[in-house]
Amino acid sequence: MGSARGSVAPTLDKGVGRRAVSRFYRSLMGRFAQNIREEDLKRSAIVFSPHFDDETLACGGTILKKKAAGAHMMIVFMTDSSTSHRHLMPEDRLKAVRAGEALAAARHLGIDDHEALCLNYRSDRLGEQIHVSAERVARILRHERPQDVFIPYSKDQQPDHMATNASVRLALRLTGHEAVVYEYPVWFWSQWPWIHRTARGPRGMIRVSAEAVISGLAITRDFNAMVYVGDVLETKMNALAEYRSQMTRLVPDDYWLTLADVDGGEFLECFLGKYEIFRRYLASSLSPN
Repeated sequence: MGSARGSVAPTLDKGVGRRAVSRFYRSLMGRFAQNIREEDLKRSAIVFSPHFDDETLACGGTILKKKAAGAHMMIVFMTDSSTSHRHLMPEDRLKAVRAGEALAAARHLGIDDHEALCLNYRSDRLGEQIHVSAERVARILRHERPQDVFIPYSKDQQPDHMATNASVRLALRLTGHEAVVYEYPVWFWSQWPWIHRTARGPRGMIRVSAEAVISGLAITRDFNAMVYVGDVLETKMNALAEYRSQMTRLVPDDYWLTLADVDGGEFLECFLGKYEIFRRYLASSLSPN
């Protein structure tokens, strides 16, 4: 997910209007997104995760469902996640802590240690190495030949998320590997109406209105696939709990922010529903440029 620091909404709005819009948008998911078929759950896949925890937050239930269906799965962590709490813990130590948490979480999801790979790019610097990382991803694709590829949503406005999307998409073009691509949202949920915001003045109204439009367009135009994960939600939550550095305060300091601190806890709640949603398309549809 990346650092929660700086992502906490300064003010929150408890208006019933937001809740009504949120419920309406969620109702649209069932109309515009198709349930992934059982036969598709059996397809081999690689989940490319920008940071240690994104794979569990956005795809944990889907990974569990695919593993139960017999699919060969692999998780590739793009960065070392070493900067999330560097103001309170040395980066080398934090890197080791979070890597250990990732392996523990992956085991809950049915992923063996040899099926989890970290490319160890420095957090917040992946965007500087798109072509280099794409070459490494291309080698993985050539070796593993996954039928499905999971990457962050292209409009997730977080640098490592956008860089992961760009890197894997470039690798798919370089290899010509045919796969079904599933883009999963993470920071998409940190906007109105999924979380509360107070619209102060004209600029605040413009911001909230823009977020509402973006959310609505994504639900009706982009997110066209979903997986029911209500029956594996408890296991997903157990996997997420292994990320102690993200779920608890490893250091007794209020500046050690957790996922529950982001947007007053509403951000985390977005990942604990009965469905995981995706933007699905064929890799062959990617532009050659």
